[in-house]
Amino acid sequence: MAGGWTRDGAVQDQIDDTVKDAVLRARALTPQGDSAEECDDCGEPIPKKRRDALPGVRTCIACQSERDKAVVHSRSTGAEARIASCARRV
Repeated sequence: MAGGWTRDGAVQDQIDDTVKDAVLRARALTPQGDSAEECDDCGEPIPKKRRDALPGVRTCIACQSERDKAVVHSRSTGAEARIASCARRV
């Protein structure tokens, strides 16, 4: 279902493109090449099993977990809050 002057399927095309962009970005950010033997952040040894599982890894599990916590996956533009507010009134 499209609205206004958009063709049918336009919304799904936009969703598909957004997912494709996210996958390409994730692949580009995936470490490649030789793994570090010591963590770039704390200097602790990176276990061989981790290096074998993730070629190109540069951080230990603890430091990577801290990095992952700092990543913002999405930001609210306020639209979600307005939609939720309207849904509660119905």
